[in-house]
Amino acid sequence: MVALIRNAFAAGAVAGVLSGLPSTAYALVRGDDPLDASLAAGTLLTPRETRTLPLLASGAAAHVALSLGWAFVLAATLPKRHTALAGAAAGLAIAALDLGVVGRRFPRIRALRPGPQIADHIAFGAIAGAVLARRGTPTVKPIHLGGR
Repeated sequence: MVALIRNAFAAGAVAGVLSGLPSTAYALVRGDDPLDASLAAGTLLTPRETRTLPLLASGAAAHVALSLGWAFVLAATLPKRHTALAGAAAGLAIAALDLGVVGRRFPRIRALRPGPQIADHIAFGAIAGAVLARRGTPTVKPIHLGGR
């Protein structure tokens, strides 16, 4: 279990740092503000805040918590084979939940261009999966609830 936690933490840290590259690159190419997604994420914790620095701080905290939380889910569920590919698919499912269900309730998240945000989520899953594959993610043993 300790190895699973360490692997999930490593995967979440690496994927959390690198997974924003698609939307950041897209924003820079288009001349948009590359901080828009971070500011939008800040509204998850401080929905009424409008100042930039508090929103960035809240966005960073939300991003760390979500990255580590999803990395733990991925570490516990991704297969040992084709882990990065399965992670990318999981990232797409995470995007559906994060953006399509939860994010729809937050105007700044809803206002983001979905394509780059979906790309970030797919990148997150793929990167997390690659880190987990590299680290040799241990198999989670099923919980036995009695009987033989």
